[in-house]
Amino acid sequence: MAKKQGRTPRRIERDTYPRPEHRFPDAKIGMTWKDSEPDSPGFQRAPPGAPNIVLVLLDDVGYAWPSSYGGLVRMPTSERLAKEGLTYCQFHTTALCAPTRAALLTGRNHHSASFGVVGEMATGYPGYSGILSRSCATIAELLAPNGYATGWWGKNHSTPLNQASVAGPFTHWPTRRGFDYFYGFLGGGTDQFYPALYRNTTPVNPTGTPDQGYQLTRDLANDCIAWMRAQKAIAPERPFFVHFAPAAAHGPHQPPLDWRGRNAGRFDMGWDHYREVVYQRQLELGVIAPGTRLTSRPKELPAWDRFDAEAQALLRLQAENYADYLEHCDHEVGRLVHVLEELGEFENTLFLYILGDNGSSAEGSLTGTLNESASMQGIEPPIEASLARMGEWGLPGTTPHYAVGWAWAGDTPFQWMKQVASHFGGTRNGMIVSWPAWIADKGQKRFQFHHVIDVVPTLLEVVGIREPVSVDGVPQKPIEGVSMAYTFDRANAEAKSTRTTQYFEMLGNRALYHDGWTACCRHGRLPWVTRGSASFDEDTWELYHLDEDFSQSEDLAARYPKKLRELQDLFLMEAAKYDVFPLDDRFAERADVTLRPGFFVGRRRLTLYPGMVRLPESSGPQLANVDHAITLHARLPESGAEGVLVCLGGDTAGWSLFMEDGRMRYHYNWFGFERFDVLSGTALPGGEAELRMEFTCETPGRPGGPAVVRLLCNGTVVGEGRIARQVPGYFGLGETLDVGEDTLSPVWPGYRDRLPFRFNGSIDRVELELGEAAPRSMAELLEQQLHQD
Repeated sequence: MAKKQGRTPRRIERDTYPRPEHRFPDAKIGMTWKDSEPDSPGFQRAPPGAPNIVLVLLDDVGYAWPSSYGGLVRMPTSERLAKEGLTYCQFHTTALCAPTRAALLTGRNHHSASFGVVGEMATGYPGYSGILSRSCATIAELLAPNGYATGWWGKNHSTPLNQASVAGPFTHWPTRRGFDYFYGFLGGGTDQFYPALYRNTTPVNPTGTPDQGYQLTRDLANDCIAWMRAQKAIAPERPFFVHFAPAAAHGPHQPPLDWRGRNAGRFDMGWDHYREVVYQRQLELGVIAPGTRLTSRPKELPAWDRFDAEAQALLRLQAENYADYLEHCDHEVGRLVHVLEELGEFENTLFLYILGDNGSSAEGSLTGTLNESASMQGIEPPIEASLARMGEWGLPGTTPHYAVGWAWAGDTPFQWMKQVASHFGGTRNGMIVSWPAWIADKGQKRFQFHHVIDVVPTLLEVVGIREPVSVDGVPQKPIEGVSMAYTFDRANAEAKSTRTTQYFEMLGNRALYHDGWTACCRHGRLPWVTRGSASFDEDTWELYHLDEDFSQSEDLAARYPKKLRELQDLFLMEAAKYDVFPLDDRFAERADVTLRPGFFVGRRRLTLYPGMVRLPESSGPQLANVDHAITLHARLPESGAEGVLVCLGGDTAGWSLFMEDGRMRYHYNWFGFERFDVLSGTALPGGEAELRMEFTCETPGRPGGPAVVRLLCNGTVVGEGRIARQVPGYFGLGETLDVGEDTLSPVWPGYRDRLPFRFNGSIDRVELELGEAAPRSMAELLEQQLHQD
């Protein structure tokens, strides 16, 4: 397609889906086929010239990591697309992953779409239910009935996690929200080597092992490439919509084994100097406005020089490992570009490369962690524990995350980071748009102020689809974004932004942008602290004039109190309009799965059967900090029993009841930092057996406390031991409950090379007896954990 400028997109006068079914208007019906004429319903065709659309969304990548934005992480695919397209320098997200994704797919603000926070912390209020509102159709629900093939790869953080089992319901899975095909995982994160994968709604296993080169981003790209090739081989004239959403660079930071070490020595300068280096590069590239000032380090963050040489070696390794991970992801995105070129489709593909769904993540503690799930629950072992295991960083069996200082560095030149929606460190992300058939202003920058909700109306305008008023019988909320398509034209390079007002809110952090000014308030809890709440009455607001202060470096609140009051009042109006209230700053306190409806809530006796695997922790029974007993009716082989009987969790944390050398063994993994075992004294005889494990908390009502485990065979105690401490909240990273095998990462590393370590006998049924769950006083619990010896 030749390059054009100033095209008026064709509008389709249709605003209700589904459209009426074909009524055979041109058919002529006679007595027999000989005197009749058919009128077969044809395929729905997309508007003439409609482009393919590839929407790539990376995870936890701040503004200052990619080389295309001045960062030191080498991302040649992003650089190439920037040279061939447009680089957006004032594009914004919501400061947290699932809310950004809901806004991206629907064109509505995250609270409007009921995703004011991640689904793992959902509450029973309109803006926070964690159930993507049916009144907010996804872009796929609009493109599919207009002739597009639609597919989604990678992270799906939009399906309610209490609906993530094979029992569904599947109403809010991708394949029921407009996508023909889905291949990826559910929830906020997953192990890159042992991902909890689904194809459409069916659990599937990874296609290989880490030693064979398996890693999730690579797998997603392979599958997406195969799908794109198949689409164009079968229906070459039909455009496709690809949503490619890899987990990278969200924790755990796990590059493929063959990509490790590529960044050795490249971050020796530390995070303070990294900001200075990248700031200069950003000025030279023109991705920050001339005269932008570099903001200073918050007093709550340690200086790089505060650490000794040994600690600095560990901290450097964390950044190197993260860079390996992110560079590999960019390489896989490059493979998608290459295949589009092979297919002859790149020219007419609108390729949006969004470099992060929020700012860099501070969820790895002040010194980094080998276990992200532990850090997210407020458990921070001393740095010496990480130093002793530096050689394992990023390998299978670890789920690492870098220190907070690197998160701050990754958001240069701005203040703060992920979760902090009040400042651009949390909400400013890079976006690159390529469309060779249309964009002639190659390699240029765009500084219009836009937001992730503006993507959907942009796509609708480009394709030529009218905003619907009803989808599947559900009246639609108006799309709240505005189109960015005007910025594609060279004539509009300096045009005033069509977005004049935008609110931000996340976990109590809030801001209001209006006509070049922003009022903002960073509230209470620091983003690396997982507990506690603060008074909203004690908040302090700041004011910045963005037209003169690109990085929010000079607070003008004292100088212009009337302007501050004006924007504060406007925030209240926007917040009331978009279901932002009630404000809620709690974090770990809201992560208890029993706070939301579930099929297992309130049940005390359960029966599971062999073959029942991949029951997500979020959809299963609560088994942490709860008295419980597991009884298996099984047959043990005469030659000696081996394999997993029942397990929950994996490398991050969990427990496994299994047989080894004929002995029954219960293994409890406390975040990989401590492990506890209870074994039967001798091998158990073959034949029919009733195997039982009894788990009794020593301090009921105090999550995380010790427990006693007893193992029984046919009513006789064969083993007994003590678990010194329990995981306080959740085992994490999408791990599952399995009967008869361990399907994802191993709870006990001793059977890693034998996964899934299936039981070699037979299981008739598994009976679970559950006691009362401990009250979830998470703030008290986490304080207790941090002060334990």
